[in-house]
Amino acid sequence: MLLVESISKTFNEGTVNEKKALLGLSLHLAPGDFVTIVGSNGAGKSTLFNAVAGSFYVDEGSVVLDGEDITFAPEYKRSRVIGRLFQDPLRGTAPHMTIEENLALAYLRTSRGKAPFSRISKKDRIFFKEKLALLDMGLEQRMSQPVGLLSGGQRQALTLLMSTIVPPKLLLLDEHTAALDPAAAEKILELTKEIIASNGITCMMVTHNMNQALSVGNRTLMMADGKIVLDISGEERKGMTVDGLLAQFKDSAGHALDNDRILLSTQTGKEH
Repeated sequence: MLLVESISKTFNEGTVNEKKALLGLSLHLAPGDFVTIVGSNGAGKSTLFNAVAGSFYVDEGSVVLDGEDITFAPEYKRSRVIGRLFQDPLRGTAPHMTIEENLALAYLRTSRGKAPFSRISKKDRIFFKEKLALLDMGLEQRMSQPVGLLSGGQRQALTLLMSTIVPPKLLLLDEHTAALDPAAAEKILELTKEIIASNGITCMMVTHNMNQALSVGNRTLMMADGKIVLDISGEERKGMTVDGLLAQFKDSAGHALDNDRILLSTQTGKEH
């Protein structure tokens, strides 16, 4: 499904600010895999997402999605088959456009055979309303309101719907609940799991919550220094504790995890 083979990326090469962000990283995802990813700041998590999404071209290696080599495909083409949510709820929507207009743009951009500025039919509007109702936030009654009037949780829920209204081949979630209050974060995570399960979407999710990393999805990756240092699934993951995961990370990475947000989440078991 997703084959990332030996990708490397260095920023500001040859300068005092040189940063080796990815170092020969390889990753294979099967259809329907739901992978959680944990790592300290600078480990390469967002850089991996940027490489897959096409925000830049990698220096070495290849990215193949569903049998198609997309290593040098531009980002706008990849966005038709790769959905993405960011930590900031404001990044995924156009605030001055209505809820309906935001959904229409996402739907027409990703629907095969439809031009980005096609007219929205009555059938499309009914479809949007049905999808919004599934969010259980009353947004189906507010389709003509500007998105800028929504709360952060509502905007992130709308962005999630926009990214999956035509199920993507791959969904990238970059700490998409971290900026929300605990109640909103929990609701968005539950919606995420429901949408992914009902559509069989292949997904990678970056999280700073270690308990979440072991309980959500079917596979856990830990990254350090531009590499994947742990890849746990199956029975090993089912029996893994947070302390055990931290100990394995230290053995594999050669140093302890040093992210305060992650370590705090292991003590409370809640988002912060």
